[in-house]
Formats: sequence, structure tokens, C-alpha cells
Amino acid sequence: MVHGLLNQFEGRVAGANSTFRWDGEAWVGGDYNRLWLRSEGSLTRGRMSDGVQEFLYSRSVSTYFDIQGGVRVDLDSGPTRTWGAFGIQGLALYQFEVQATAYVSDRGRFAGRFQGSYDIPITNRLILQPQIELNLYSKADRLRGNGAGLSEIDTGLRLRYEFWRKFAPYIALTYGGALEQARRFAREQNESAGNLRLTFGVRSWF
Repeated sequence: MVHGLLNQFEGRVAGANSTFRWDGEAWVGGDYNRLWLRSEGSLTRGRMSDGVQEFLYSRSVSTYFDIQGGVRVDLDSGPTRTWGAFGIQGLALYQFEVQATAYVSDRGRFAGRFQGSYDIPITNRLILQPQIELNLYSKADRLRGNGAGLSEIDTGLRLRYEFWRKFAPYIALTYGGALEQARRFAREQNESAGNLRLTFGVRSWF
């Protein structure tokens, strides 16, 4: 049976820099072996960015953690990049959801990504969720706006209301931006290096 989670499906309001963003995943398999398809990206003024598509095999190694390996493709309005991927995901102490993935590209470069989130129940239906994603690269890729070292951050504080478990609209404050060298690349292209946004979205799963 196929399962899916649309974790972020949202509009981030920031005037001319307003953005639509999605982050979702689907998987098939049992308790020990699964195949995953992940997709995320942003759309700003008709231009798609941060488009990351991953196809992964996952193997359970403990009650709370899986190891994963597969392929990542950066596919959006910028140049396409292909990576091999290897990582771990699961529930850390106190039910903190984490994903940590290392990548090696077809151009001999390396990258890493860390994602984490935590659900804080306020009532049975009202949930507060802090979230963060960090991206780093071994070398700069000016054509994609990626800087060497810590390059990007995407973080937010989302308050969702679960009308039922499979449908939960939310409101949030989110921040997405370039860091260090990537921030300089953005400014050279007269692009925003980062924005704090009021965000509206929905979370759903099937």
C-alpha cells in the first residue's frame, strides 16, 4: 500500500517576494523495507527554486531509526544536478523527528542536509511545530546560488489545527534565506537573501 505525507503546502507572504512552497513524501513497503519518493521546492514570481527530488531505499535498523540510500536530483529553473544520497531518519530523544543526509554529486562535490521538527500538543487538535532545515556544500555552485560551507536555512514555527488526522490547516512564521557565501551570490543577482514571512498552509496525509 502507498502512503503519503504533504508536510508543507503553503503560501509565504512577503510582498513582491511572496513564495509558494511544498514539501511532501510518499512511500511503499512494510515495517523493515520501504521505497521513498520525496519532493520539495519553491515558486517565486514564476521561477522555481530549491527543487529537490529524491528516490530512496530505506531499511529499518532499530525501533526508531531507518538508514536510507538512493538518488537526489536538483530539478527546478536552475541547472540540474544529480547526487548519490545516504542518510538516516527517525525519532530522536523526546520524539524529535530528524533527517540527516550526505550527498556526493556527479561533479565530485559533497553536500549535507539536516532537517528536524518537533510537535508540541497544546490541545488534542491544536499542535505547535518548530522546524528547521540546514544545507551545506563542500564547494560553491554559483549557477545554483549555493555557497561553500553552510549555505541555506529554512525554518518556521507552525500552529496547525487537526480537523481530523488527515487534514490540518496552519498559520506560521517562516524564514528562508541564504547564508555566508550564498548570501553574497544572491545580492550580486539583485535577489533577496532572506525573508521573514507570514505563512498559511495545510498539512495532509493519506
